[in-house]
Amino acid sequence: MRKNSFLWAAAALLLASCASPNPGPEPTAEAPPAPQACPAEVPASARCYGGRDSNGAYYQIAIPVGWDHGVLVVHAHGGPDLDQNSPRRVAADLKRWAITVKAGHAWVGTSYRRDGYGWTEAAEDVEHSRQIFVRQFGAPRRTILHGQSYGGGVAAKAAEIATAAGARRYDGVLLTNGMLGGGTRYLEFRFDLRVVYQQVCRNHPRPDEPQYPLWMGLPAESKMTLAELTARVNECTGVRLPAAQRSERQKTNLADIVNTIHIREDYLVRHMEQSTWLFRNLTQSVLGGRSPFDNTAVTYRGSSNDGAMNAAVLRYAADPIAVQALASDSAPSGRVNTPVLTLHAIDDPTAFVELESAYREVVRNAGNGERLVQVFTDEHDHSYLSDPEYPAAFTALLDWIDNGRKPTPQKLLDLCLGYEATFGKGCHIQPAYQPAPLEGRVAVRPR
Repeated sequence: MRKNSFLWAAAALLLASCASPNPGPEPTAEAPPAPQACPAEVPASARCYGGRDSNGAYYQIAIPVGWDHGVLVVHAHGGPDLDQNSPRRVAADLKRWAITVKAGHAWVGTSYRRDGYGWTEAAEDVEHSRQIFVRQFGAPRRTILHGQSYGGGVAAKAAEIATAAGARRYDGVLLTNGMLGGGTRYLEFRFDLRVVYQQVCRNHPRPDEPQYPLWMGLPAESKMTLAELTARVNECTGVRLPAAQRSERQKTNLADIVNTIHIREDYLVRHMEQSTWLFRNLTQSVLGGRSPFDNTAVTYRGSSNDGAMNAAVLRYAADPIAVQALASDSAPSGRVNTPVLTLHAIDDPTAFVELESAYREVVRNAGNGERLVQVFTDEHDHSYLSDPEYPAAFTALLDWIDNGRKPTPQKLLDLCLGYEATFGKGCHIQPAYQPAPLEGRVAVRPR
């Protein structure tokens, strides 16, 4: 990965925003998709193809029997992972979202060209995968852009890039359990976790180890493993032990951390993993050794002694260049020219449901509130919702596109219940639910 490539990309994006909208150049010539065996999860009658595009991203395509240029779903996957650019990544995505093909829609997904953070590049890779599909198999009647998790933010960015270009590349957008506040707003709670964890536990790093600013995640030369990090977190909090086996100190430490950061204890290690290695990727490999995080004016609440916490917690000021670069790359503008439907689990342990409030505010401020419908479920997982909810969301979105019938949460629930006979039980939609503001979940910062 090139040092500071992300900063160059952000600068290019800022320059492009001043230019006349255009769809950009077509990808360079590349080999057509090659036939591949479909995963077992995909209907046996489907056809699958794959390859590697001219930017280095892997992609996979699945076309159901009898498709006849109907609906294409362009998928933006979650993460970001540090080992995602491989054929295994797209194969796993197709397995997970085989429900799309079972519902009669064609599917194309990309691995993204590089590992780690890079929302705009990933959005370009998503669009590139759509172009590959259309060149090989022809234009579909409708194209739906679907993003899950990190891919929700990527898909939101891809839709905004298409709008800025004056292009109608996607007829509608579905964002499920999306990281929708942009990189800075989504990641701030993990930065808070690092400083609060260190104040409570003081073992990442330990006092006798080389010290470093916590926003960098981990020194570049560190050989720490996930097993070692897990052992340190467990040593301090007992989170890997049954509650009855935790010491009183561990119980207090764990409560102080999860109550201040508002996360589930079963996801503590996962979030610490992300705020260690992914922070290293973001700040060192992507932002050139700069930090986008600032807690100089943050007041932390929820511990057993907030006064002591706020008096002693480590404080860091953000680098303005890093702040601007990350915002330019990932923050949504709300400028979209297509219907957008979001579906989000209320107890999502990774992408807090309150991010939907932040996204709604952005879209409304851009004058596009009528193009957004948000629906919520009482599920507790992040990486996948239930099988019948996805075809229900596709159907509702297509009806909105084709007939102008803007869906309601109740309509989505009714559609979902109707799909249970085909795709199994699993309708968890709560039509009356509305999320609280993000500021009620993540420590408030001056904007």
